[in-house]
Amino acid sequence: MKILSLLWLALLPVHLLLGQPALKSKADALANAMEQKVITWRRDFHQYPELSNREFRTAERVAALLQEFGLEVRTGVAHTGVVGILKGGKPGPVIGLRADMDALPVTERVDLPFRSAAKGLYNGEEVGVMHACGHDTHVAILLGVAEVLSRMRKELAGTVVFIFQPAEEGPPDGEQGGAELMMKEGVLDQPKVEALFGLHIDAQTEVGTIKYRSGGFMAASDWFYITVHGRQSHGAAPWSGVDPIVVSAQIILGLQTIVSRQTDLTEQPVVITVGIFESGVRANIIPEKAELTGTIRTLDTAMRRQIHQRLIRTAVHIAESAGARAEVRIENKTPITFNDPALTARMLPSLQEAAGANHTREQNPRTGAEDFGFFAQEVPSLYFTLGGMPIGQDPATAAGHHTPDFFIDESGLTLGVRAFCYLVLDYFDKK
Repeated sequence: MKILSLLWLALLPVHLLLGQPALKSKADALANAMEQKVITWRRDFHQYPELSNREFRTAERVAALLQEFGLEVRTGVAHTGVVGILKGGKPGPVIGLRADMDALPVTERVDLPFRSAAKGLYNGEEVGVMHACGHDTHVAILLGVAEVLSRMRKELAGTVVFIFQPAEEGPPDGEQGGAELMMKEGVLDQPKVEALFGLHIDAQTEVGTIKYRSGGFMAASDWFYITVHGRQSHGAAPWSGVDPIVVSAQIILGLQTIVSRQTDLTEQPVVITVGIFESGVRANIIPEKAELTGTIRTLDTAMRRQIHQRLIRTAVHIAESAGARAEVRIENKTPITFNDPALTARMLPSLQEAAGANHTREQNPRTGAEDFGFFAQEVPSLYFTLGGMPIGQDPATAAGHHTPDFFIDESGLTLGVRAFCYLVLDYFDKK
């Protein structure tokens, strides 16, 4: 009888035999043991950052480590992207984990022993290069997850696709890149990914905290270009022409009424920002045209369409009222980063267990954009933020993302590794 019992136990799936608590304890132990390794990886990527579509060293390093962990590795995806495939010891679903790899054209001011001194070319201009948005931490965390799970390969009842994505910040002018190009190249198709998870470090959220949101999490980013055609004249006789600068100023103010007077902001936030205003060559010449460039941020598809229509109407009609003519072009950059409600509800307990229920909080939608939204359009996805601010610091004084003083407390990286591991283990267990 005892022999039969032992044989029955031997035939049980490993994840049922060990149980989820045992698997998570093993993942915790492995993650804690490699904390310094993850930090070392992060510092290396931070010291040697690379701009979008130019992540050659980063990709080479990532690919080498994934091969060392025994994963199937694909390189050159969307120019410099790397994909690692880990097949578990048991059949099961295929899920994806994503990290972005590119840095920004920012010169670092933070006094660190691994401070970036890198230079690069950005649209033909030499610039400083810095991981001023934390993508170096994302890469290091995902490598940590890959090593942890590779050591648990036999216990995994499914397949994990590790996606190291280039050009999240946008490819150089005239190039394709980022998540959109990875999608075109079939990154979620071989094998077919059925759910995808991603995270972003947050320099204004305390270490040890995870924030999430169901539905629209980060905004769609659209760019608009308005050319106002007037009639050139002498600056001393403005009545003899049509001043496109004055008309453009009226358009800028008119665009803000779309937000403040035409949009129900109790539903979702909306942002319209004019970032570039170019016109004229001389103080006493009223120019022939003016050009405005800006961005639109929305978190609802229907509102997005309405804002586009209203922006065109506002610009065209204000110009016509002054005897000028406005041409408007809107370019869709990134879609809404949408967290699938069912997947979010299902996996929230995993995040709460990883960070603790008191340190897992729902957050307001963000008007920043993330090209993770391209993935989320194709498969159910969950994207969350991970605290990277030193404990006790006032978020109002913490340097923001995309700034020269951006800083991350590395003690929060292990939580990122643990959170991803718990998502994987629980997703496999609940199928």
